[in-house]
Amino acid sequence: MRRYLLNGAIISSVFGGIGALNHTRKGPRDWRLVLAWIAWALTLAIAIGTVKKEHDEQELEH
Repeated sequence: MRRYLLNGAIISSVFGGIGALNHTRKGPRDWRLVLAWIAWALTLAIAIGTVKKEHDEQELEH
């Protein structure tokens, strides 16, 4: 679990989610809001996949 919480990609994705949340609260609700949330979800999925792949590669080396 620690490898996910301390990874730079995950931390960056969390900050992106905070930005999307602020945009949701303060900005207009139109198609750009939907795209912002889709982009955030994809970024988070890629970050999680990258951390998992790196962990699996490290296990194979040992």
